[in-house]
Parts: sequence; C-alpha cells; structure tokens
Amino acid sequence: MTSGGPRLDDGDGLLDWGRLQPWIAACPAPGKGPVTDCVPLAGGTQNHLFLLTRADGSAIVLRRPPRHPRPKSDETMLREARVLAALSGAGSGAGVPHPTFFAVCDDPSVIGTCFHLGAAVDGFNPGSALEGRYVDDPDWQRSLGLSMVDAIAALASIRPDEVGLADLGRPDGWIERQVPRWRALLDSFQGFEGYDGPDLPGVDRVGTWLEAHRPDDFTCRVIHGDFHLANVLARHDRPELAAVVDWELTTLGDPRLDLAWLLATSGGVGSFAAAAPGFPSPDELIDRYADLTGLSVDDLDWWWTLACYKLGIILEGTNARAAAGLAPVETGRDLHERAVLLFEQAGRLVDGSPE
Repeated sequence: MTSGGPRLDDGDGLLDWGRLQPWIAACPAPGKGPVTDCVPLAGGTQNHLFLLTRADGSAIVLRRPPRHPRPKSDETMLREARVLAALSGAGSGAGVPHPTFFAVCDDPSVIGTCFHLGAAVDGFNPGSALEGRYVDDPDWQRSLGLSMVDAIAALASIRPDEVGLADLGRPDGWIERQVPRWRALLDSFQGFEGYDGPDLPGVDRVGTWLEAHRPDDFTCRVIHGDFHLANVLARHDRPELAAVVDWELTTLGDPRLDLAWLLATSGGVGSFAAAAPGFPSPDELIDRYADLTGLSVDDLDWWWTLACYKLGIILEGTNARAAAGLAPVETGRDLHERAVLLFEQAGRLVDGSPE
C-alpha cells in the first residue's frame, strides 16, 4: 500500500511497494508520481507481467521471474533487458517490433528478483484467441503470419557486434552443442522431487538423428529463441505484429531456428493455424523467409526437428517443476502434453527425411 494512497495489487506478494515505489521514482521510466494502479497481465506461464499506471496517467509494464525463480532467473531477466535495450537504441531494432525498453533493476533486494520496465503495447495475443477482423478474415490471418516472418527476418539482419551484443552467446561449436546441452537439461529434471521422469516419445531417436544430420553451414545472428504465436502481440487496427515479446531465451545462434520454431508451434502445438484457414502454409512462410534473408533453407527439416526437440524439453521442465510443487499442476500437465505433441512432430520429420 502506498502511503496515504490506494491499495495496490501486489500479485499476491510478488511486488514490494515499499521498496518498488522509490525505485520507480528514481529510474528513467516515463511519467511522474507514484504508481497508483497495478493490474496483473495474463498470458505468460513462466514469468509475471504487471501493467503499472503512475499518478500522471503514464503506463509502464513490469516483468519479473516466477514466484519460485529458476536457478538463473535473475541472469535471464537481465539478459532479456539487455537485448531489449539494444533493440530500442538508436533504431538498431528497426523492423523488429518490440516493447520499448525503459529501465532494469539488477538489485534483487527491491522485490526479491531482478526485473525490468518497458512500454505498454496496444495489442492482443493471437496465441490465446483471435479478435476483431482476425476471427473471420483470411486476408488478415495471412498478413499476420507473413508479418511474423518479416519480424524474424529483420532480426536476422542485425549484426550482433553493431548493437553491442557480440558477447551474448558462444557461436563457436553452437550447432555441435545443441543436442548434448538440451539432453543434459532433460536429464537434470530427475533432480526434482516427485518427478517420475520424461515420458516423451522418441526423445533418444530424435536426438540421435539430429546428431547424425547436422548441417554444414552456420550463420551467427541474434535469435529470439522462443518465437511463436503466444509470444507476439497483434495490432487491432491493421493485420500485423504490434510487438514480439518474451525475449528471455534470446542468444546468438542461427536465425533459421526462429523460423523453425514458428513452423513447429503453428503446426499442431497451438490451435491458431487450425482455427485460422488464412494463416500461411509452411511453404509460404519458408519462401518468404528465404527471400527476405537470403539464407539457405535446404536443411530446414533439421532446424525444424531441433526446434521440436529443444522446445519439448523446455516445456517438460515446467512439468518437472510442477511435480515438485514449484509450478501449477495444471500448467505442468498442459505443457507436458504440448511437449509430447512436439516430439511426435519431430518423429514425423525424422521419418520423412532422406537418409
């Protein structure tokens, strides 16, 4: 509660207003006066978002890790803030719609974790439900899908060293590290009390296939790392993206993984494509990406399979955390089912690939 002010929603203990109010007053976020209204925003399963309104009516969004932070949650939050700051600086992110970055707090004593502030975006999440003309206008659905490709193609055009992100990841040996890294993460879930182990179809077979069919070429760029319909906001006034959100998995890597991630998640894991007949086909998405970036898509089945493998393991992590009481059981169950769908999709890609 602010002194002499209205009671603010603290996200059930996720925000400490006694410490947060003075921090916001001193940071470079827009607006004047204390926060007078706070509304938790829905949509995320891993982190928390709050729409804050200051005394002069200015709106900002606070993003923080989950109630039970993962071992590197603070590091991840600071990394995300760094990327958004780079995209927001001096037009470096031109063509990549994203929430404008305002400030980051690297002092966990303020609310218990690191967090950052950004602009409120006028848009809706098409991964949850379609709105307005998107519901029954195939042209709007198609334009939105193509707009998603345009966004990651623009991101792929950014040179990491030109925006201060050359040290964001380790390009050397990146492809070779993928399967061992994510398999090690999957194995680490056995440490969660109450977790019986992954029940993911073909996880070993898919990993073996990925190792045996690694592509020869690698392009180093900034990649979003989790690009799908639930991590974008669509504009209300015209059929295109308002912003790409949730940059916590951003790193240096091959940008074709972002395209593969979109293909993997719009082809059975999410309901959007099935409910939107105008959404571009995989071939349309791939052709547009190739035209805009000039990157080869000859080995795209490998990237597509890697996207299924990596995301499936990440989602299974929440299932393991839920078994240990560190995430909602319903969320864990839902994400496990999606992980199963991803590995089934990966299996079909492996079966259909030339040897």
